[in-house]
Amino acid sequence: MKRTPLQRKTPIRSGRTRRKRCPSCRVMFTPARDCQAVCGEIECAIAHGQSDKGQATARKALADFGRREIEVRKEKLKTRTDHLKDAEKAVRDYRRMYELSIGSGCISCGESQESIIAAQGWKTGGAFDAGHFLGKGARPELRLVPNNIWLQCKSCNAGSSKFARKGQTVSQGFREGLIARIGLEAVEALESDHTPRKETIDQLKAITAKYRAMTRELKKGQVA
Repeated sequence: MKRTPLQRKTPIRSGRTRRKRCPSCRVMFTPARDCQAVCGEIECAIAHGQSDKGQATARKALADFGRREIEVRKEKLKTRTDHLKDAEKAVRDYRRMYELSIGSGCISCGESQESIIAAQGWKTGGAFDAGHFLGKGARPELRLVPNNIWLQCKSCNAGSSKFARKGQTVSQGFREGLIARIGLEAVEALESDHTPRKETIDQLKAITAKYRAMTRELKKGQVA
């Protein structure tokens, strides 16, 4: 039986830089860097820079450079408090998304995601927040502890008793819901945790990077 010869669908890459055709003089050249658009002739560079495409490319490059410069300057001006806010937001964003992804309802009132969305879905930013069991004002040492951050509907997170468990305050409902989730022993351990935590700026940056990466991975899993 005659065999059909195998054909490679993608060309073998040689390690060499691919040649380009200069848009001005139309001569083939090997770029010295990836972003090089024209050959080495100064006339071609001037002509390309004066063209609509060249000017658009230059404007985009300048805008990108400007944005990067602004971000770098902002990062340098950040205080420890700024980095602490970044870290807290990263942890809360992850905890909120994770709890939503596994179908959890509000930890305080016990309502399901479906009923909360039906009642509060019109609210800015959606119907859910990530709330602290032990508030960061009274217990700042626990503001970055994941086990202290859980999914709450916006009403409960704002302190409204409209959706609270019958005969309970929002905080009482939070504690009852948390006991159901992780057990009384774990809740009491959290309540008695007074370990001082004073993360350095580098540690806060690491926490921010870690939880942002975890959130991205969670989003990828949801899309897939």
